[in-house]
Parts: sequence; C-alpha cells; structure tokens
Amino acid sequence: MLTLFYSPHMTSVDNEAGHASGHANVPLSQAGWASALELGQHYAQEDLDAVFCSDLLRATATAERAFAGRDIPIIPDKRLRECDYGKLTQHPVIEIDKEFPRRIHTPFPGGQSVEMVVRGVGAFLREAIRIYDGKSIVVIGHRATKYALAYWHTSNSTLKEIVNTPWEWRDIPIWRYEFQPEHLERAE
Repeated sequence: MLTLFYSPHMTSVDNEAGHASGHANVPLSQAGWASALELGQHYAQEDLDAVFCSDLLRATATAERAFAGRDIPIIPDKRLRECDYGKLTQHPVIEIDKEFPRRIHTPFPGGQSVEMVVRGVGAFLREAIRIYDGKSIVVIGHRATKYALAYWHTSNSTLKEIVNTPWEWRDIPIWRYEFQPEHLERAE
C-alpha cells in the first residue's frame, strides 16, 4: 500500500490575477510563498519518503519552500502537470471553469483533455506504488492532478462526476489517499 498526501500548489501570480495558467510556467505570488511555508509546517510531523511535484514552477516552488531543511528528496515529474489549456492558457478562470466539463474527453483547443492528464497520473501512480510500497509520499500538483487522484482512488465515480463536483477547499489543503495496486486496475 502507498500512502499519498496531496496538496495543490500555493497561490501563483496568475491565481491572484484571476487567470488559469495551464502549462504556463508562472511563479508563486508573495502570498503563495508564505502559504508554502505554512503548508510545510502542517507536514512537519509526517514521516515522508519523498515529495513529488509537477515540474511547473508554481508546484516546484511550493514543494521546495514547504520542505526546505528536511532531508526528503523533491522530485519534479511532468506527469503531475495541470491540464494544458492550449489556446486558452492564461484566460480568465471563469472561462476555464465553464470549459472543464466539456474537456473531459475532448482536448482544449491546442491542448489536452482531462482524460489525458488522468492517464499520465495513472502511469505515475503505478510506478510510485511499485517503488514506494509501504511508504508515504507527498504530491504537489494542480486541479487536474487532484481529479486524477480521485479518479484512480474511487472506483465508483466517473471522471465526469469528479470534474463536476465542486472543489472542496480546506483550511489545511492536505488530502490523504491510500492506494493499493487494484485501484489502478480500473478501465481507462
């Protein structure tokens, strides 16, 4: 069994501007830097074997800031990236929010579908379960990363149901999952 803690990247400059970054490589805002430090404090008591993050700057910066000073490897992985919004990259969040339910199987123009992200996260999980069986890891990602984790963890919810469920924000943005190999046997 793999214990996986998920946290989203902290506030980016695009988040503050109301833009959806997709694959744009934007930095954390000042508030994001402070929140990343606070996030690390919430993880301080967890015995962790590795931290994985999207290779996009806002996720790597969150991981590096949150886990600074701890002897835990931080491993960027492009399979944990946000959905590529293609031509809609950095458009207003409200526009992307309206598009998301239509982009589950159909890619954003010039970009990806949510299903494509789910497949990438599934490949990541298969590898992580094999290498980190019996251990605990953290994943720092994005909205689509969380959709994918929920999909692979929940055999009774469709991707459409997951995407259409309102985001459950938490004061302490940490979600805990326990993955067994059978979680990854669902049909893609």
